[in-house]
Amino acid sequence: MKKSALVFSALVFVLFLAVFAAGCAQQEDVPLPDQADEKGSVPLTNLGYEKGPARKVIIDTDSGADDASALIFAAKSENLDILGVTVLAGNVGLEQASKNALMALQIAGSDAPVYEGEPVNFLEEEIEAYSVYGEDGMGDAGLVDPLGKAEDGDAVEFILESARKYPDELEIISLGPATNIAKAIEKDRDAMKKIKKIWSMGTAGLGVGNATPVAEFNVYADPEAYKVMLDSGINITIVGLDMCRGEAEWTNAQFRQLEKENDIGKFVSRSFTKLREFYEANGSPESVTNCDGLAMACAIYPDFVKKTIKCHGSCMTDRGETRAQVIFYQKGFIYDGMLSDELDYNVELAAEVDKPAFFDLYLEAIQ
Repeated sequence: MKKSALVFSALVFVLFLAVFAAGCAQQEDVPLPDQADEKGSVPLTNLGYEKGPARKVIIDTDSGADDASALIFAAKSENLDILGVTVLAGNVGLEQASKNALMALQIAGSDAPVYEGEPVNFLEEEIEAYSVYGEDGMGDAGLVDPLGKAEDGDAVEFILESARKYPDELEIISLGPATNIAKAIEKDRDAMKKIKKIWSMGTAGLGVGNATPVAEFNVYADPEAYKVMLDSGINITIVGLDMCRGEAEWTNAQFRQLEKENDIGKFVSRSFTKLREFYEANGSPESVTNCDGLAMACAIYPDFVKKTIKCHGSCMTDRGETRAQVIFYQKGFIYDGMLSDELDYNVELAAEVDKPAFFDLYLEAIQ
């Protein structure tokens, strides 16, 4: 072999070794899912969100299909320690809400206790349960047959006992009307002031409503209760309807993906049957919102919320066109019609969330 050919072969071999070594170095620098981050301490999801440590929470819900999907999300998360689930009338009546919550927890393999709360609203008026999720709130797909039963204790008392037991530590994730929470505030305001945070799926945010053009369903079901919660001074993070739309919506293709995933995926997909029919009848056949599921993503992974606005929230309770509208006064903004600013800015309003990651986070959780 000629000398020039030997030199060329040697150069090629050296170049191969250099490229191979660089590739190995790159692979070593990329953390694998479920391994520690570069600090060597925090395990991550496949999408880079931190797992754990578990925070103590109560989930307050009226147990429609989106609530059930959120309960499953929470039960499968390492970030939440569910002390209990408190239910109330809203999407469905109290008894059905209890059964739906028990079924969702059973499907998720959770033994979290369920406590029944208010069958009526804050003014002691019967809530006319109406659900776009079907008569049973779960798609009328024959999904609800729980083995367990609700606890004997009362939901409001359970909330208060937990608030006293875990001051400045307990968080409440509110997925339905605020009746149970308002009743607890009315009964023992001092204990409730020790709640670390309330996560509320409620209001239209900075967008339009669904119960009316200006009101969101959870607030509309009991605006007096929502006003009590807002006026309590407790730290509240609100996830409004505007965060649930657009890229956060679940598509037909994603529902098919759920069906193929496992039994949990099938359960969740089929529970949305009636909602998907409702959306299709209203001119949106390709996708639907899952607001409670998205609100749960915010609670599970606080850094899922990319931007918040510090606000004072004011809930309209007059019986007119603006009933249940929540008006947000932004801290630091000077309003022409307000000569003084003595408002309590206890609300963090979600203004941007990681919408494209929502479904993938959910799918990862139930695998």
